[in-house]
Amino acid sequence: MRTSNYDKYPATRLDAELWQGWEAIRSVLSQQKTTKKDRFILVIECYQGVYHQEIEPELQKLAPDCWINTQSLFKSTDAIEAMTYPYVTDDRLFGFRSHFSYEDFLDKERVAAARQQIEAASGFCIVYGHGAAVISPEADLIVYIDMARWEIQLRSRRHEINGLGVENVSEGASYQYKRGYFVDWIVCDNLKKQLLPRADYWLDTHIPHQPKMISGDTLREGLRKTAHSPFRVVPFFDPAPWGGQWMKQVCGLDKETPNFGWCFDCVPEENSLYFNVNGTLFEMPSNNLVFYETRALLGGPVESRFGQDFPIRFDFLDTMGGGNLSLQVHPTTQYIRDTFGIYYTQDESYYLLDAEPGATVFLGLKTDVIPEEMIGALNKAQETGGSFDAERYVNRWPAQKHDHFLIPNGTIHCSGAGAMVLEISATPSIFTFKLYDWGRLGLDGLPRPINIRHGSHVIQWERQTDWVRKHLVNQIEPIAEGDGWREERTGLHENEFIETRRHWFSKPVTHHTDGGVNVLNLVEGDEAIIESPTGAFEPFVVHYAETFIIPAAVGTYTIRPYGASEGKTCGTIKAYVRFRS
Repeated sequence: MRTSNYDKYPATRLDAELWQGWEAIRSVLSQQKTTKKDRFILVIECYQGVYHQEIEPELQKLAPDCWINTQSLFKSTDAIEAMTYPYVTDDRLFGFRSHFSYEDFLDKERVAAARQQIEAASGFCIVYGHGAAVISPEADLIVYIDMARWEIQLRSRRHEINGLGVENVSEGASYQYKRGYFVDWIVCDNLKKQLLPRADYWLDTHIPHQPKMISGDTLREGLRKTAHSPFRVVPFFDPAPWGGQWMKQVCGLDKETPNFGWCFDCVPEENSLYFNVNGTLFEMPSNNLVFYETRALLGGPVESRFGQDFPIRFDFLDTMGGGNLSLQVHPTTQYIRDTFGIYYTQDESYYLLDAEPGATVFLGLKTDVIPEEMIGALNKAQETGGSFDAERYVNRWPAQKHDHFLIPNGTIHCSGAGAMVLEISATPSIFTFKLYDWGRLGLDGLPRPINIRHGSHVIQWERQTDWVRKHLVNQIEPIAEGDGWREERTGLHENEFIETRRHWFSKPVTHHTDGGVNVLNLVEGDEAIIESPTGAFEPFVVHYAETFIIPAAVGTYTIRPYGASEGKTCGTIKAYVRFRS
């Protein structure tokens, strides 16, 4: 194990003004009130998951003449639960993608009365809460209080927050996440997209009682800068029932935590983005960048295909010193569309950053496996709590450092113990059909959800031993080489829309975004530096195992060994969206 130089707090540096603490924030907002008007309307729009119990009393100290909390304008909890039930469902994990807006949640008569109250008011009026910008679209000043999904999940686990218009604080975290994923975050994001270009201030309340605020102009300038240079999102780490010990050392994590199984190192829908504003970190959801700088970040062809979805995901799965992942399969494209309303599925691959002796990956079916027999054995194990003889039905391949296993949708798979996997996949991360979990309980002490019925509909039964060996295991092909570098294609499978290329280099190697976003990880070497041949962006240093994003707008860039790695051979794995001519 090496000494950690992994940066857990990457940030875009900005020279701008930032206000910290409620007193400073109130002072700024108070100064914005104009004396030239009989009425001044301040809208405080909130993302789902903020701490209203902290924020509302602090903002009421502005002493407005009129205060409207939008929560009183929502339909009843029963009405909202009935409206959203077909999308949330009773399933512990899965629902159906909804298409609601705030107008669907708000009571029309109450909204009309509130607007009349605002119209009749004089002096200083504050409209606060979810949908405030919908209630008062002609506000004089708009403040947006944002919240990253990962922080929302932590708050859900602690039973601290409710969903939009409902009282679900006591529900299990998986149910709260499901409501957010299929309903609430869609509603919040659709309004946020409208406010990003015109909000006057952006407020960060991720750390309780330590609010930070920047101007809307600073926000937009920071997003523009980030979308034209290499950057990293803020990684987050999480324990797992199968979690290992590798990330503790390499990523410099808390040694007292029993394990870390996950790291989301590039999942913009979940991760945060930091601005370093003159030495102070300002946090926001990283998908703000996807929403506001879509074309510069993704490139025209990727935007045309995926809209404002970031289609590539990099994450870590650590089973070194841990156990097997659940045996699982991902839905086919048609199944995920028909069943969940999602228009592309989670194709993926396992790139081995490291491996213990004897590490393995389960991938594909054994030759001549009988579907009915295997599904029957899975159901019996689930019903009786007995074991499932995975190796009777599923291939178990030896796994070594820098191996690459390709996993197109419909392929049964899981990482075995002793592996450090860099998972390269498409983004819809919620849709994993677990078939067998080795008799374990989740970290909440409950059995993890098993989805044999869903899985049985999508397993591609022809993907058996010889086919898997020929198409999915270490499909490495030399592509090009030059002075001090060589390039290899490592996948993905032709059914998957992601292409991966590995570069080994001891000298500078030139890359091109070719009009599409690139996502890379430094899989070998202590440090490397990304530079612009034309000086278009500041040199950007990355460290071992760090994932970094090169926006489409960057165009040409170079990567070379740096610092302790100078004169040594480094390696990167790069993923991008494949377009056939």
